[in-house]
Amino acid sequence: MISSIRGEVLSAGAGWVVIAVGGMGFRVEIPTRTPNAHVDAYLELHTQLVVREDSLTLFGFATSAELEVFGILLGVSGVGPRSALGVLSELTPAQVAQAAASEDEKPFRKVSGIGPKTAKLIAVQLAGKLDPRMFGAEDRGAAGGHAASGQGSEGDLVSKAIVTQGLIGLGYAESQAADAVQDALDAGAPEDQAGLLRAALALLQTPRLGGARSSSTNSSLKQGGSTR
Repeated sequence: MISSIRGEVLSAGAGWVVIAVGGMGFRVEIPTRTPNAHVDAYLELHTQLVVREDSLTLFGFATSAELEVFGILLGVSGVGPRSALGVLSELTPAQVAQAAASEDEKPFRKVSGIGPKTAKLIAVQLAGKLDPRMFGAEDRGAAGGHAASGQGSEGDLVSKAIVTQGLIGLGYAESQAADAVQDALDAGAPEDQAGLLRAALALLQTPRLGGARSSSTNSSLKQGGSTR
């Protein structure tokens, strides 16, 4: 998984940049309000790779708070990566959390491409999942510590959501993907996104016998490897 990217901006447009890394240019989709997203600027982004059957799209964010909210938004019914990016182009993480805390769909209705029903779903499904106090410091421009960030249980939830979305993008049903990710974690799979993805794929590709896994499968999962 590509978790971050940094380098000189080679070209830029509305909602995207191309960043030079090791002699290559990586296109990254970004919120339109991302600072320093212009040619010749040096940009460092927290990223998430979204896997689809016919595409690999890299989404980037100036802060880890934006990346965290992006991952949580992807868990809302009817919200894809483009819609989630649109929300973060219109609202800061703290504003998203505040709207969710009060179940107020009005801010989400301002986002291009999100209708009233989806806006209501976002407000309702995010309720209780985001605390506005978590994002206050970063919204004021703190680029470093992120003292109240989701490095603990909240970060684990985001990681699970990211891997689940990746499996869905590979063609697995949402419930099937979610179960595989949880089963992989229960079996001792690595918690990093790449290791967890490999372990979940190993489970999905390995027939279950009476709901039990062999000890060799568990050993392989702990290493993030595949079984055949």
